[in-house]
Amino acid sequence: MDGVGAVRLVLPRRTPLRQGLDFAEDKAGWILGHLDALPERVPFAAGAVLPLLGEEHVIRHDPDARRGVWRAEGTIWVSGQPEHLSRRVHDFLKVEARREMSERARQKAAIVGRLVKRLSLRDTTSRWGSCSADGNLSFTWRLILAPEAVLDYVVAHEVAHLKHMNHGPRFWALVDRLTGDVARSRRWLRERGDRLLRYG
Repeated sequence: MDGVGAVRLVLPRRTPLRQGLDFAEDKAGWILGHLDALPERVPFAAGAVLPLLGEEHVIRHDPDARRGVWRAEGTIWVSGQPEHLSRRVHDFLKVEARREMSERARQKAAIVGRLVKRLSLRDTTSRWGSCSADGNLSFTWRLILAPEAVLDYVVAHEVAHLKHMNHGPRFWALVDRLTGDVARSRRWLRERGDRLLRYG
């Protein structure tokens, strides 16, 4: 299961498909139980509630406004035609994510005496962020829907990799220096991170 209601069957090399399908059929009760336990999907639609940086915001549609998408007092306002609302909210969230992460990454990189060469956003379901050996950082845009401390932790984690490309004691000491309560943010991602995948 990938956190968004789809089941992926991965078979060892040279395993017959029929054997895999038989296995899935045998475990159907377990699979259905886990699918039922997944959080309900939240589309980008008028009336939906999104936790922007962990704070609830209601999507409202104002078709006559000429402002694109903007945020005001717990509301994400969207102008234009209703058929474009979902895409506009998605684009807005990505812009917000890039702004938040870029600023934090630059500030934290300056603290450790490193440069962020490039920052990219993806929609990954298995990794919150990554750091390449040549100084490029990548994050899932969905972190904009996590509490601010969690987003900050993931940025700090990847920036710390600019200096230590491992998870040794010096790496974790640097992460602690760059952000707040590391243990709490890691626990949030472990226990609730899959909820970020239900939006959109």
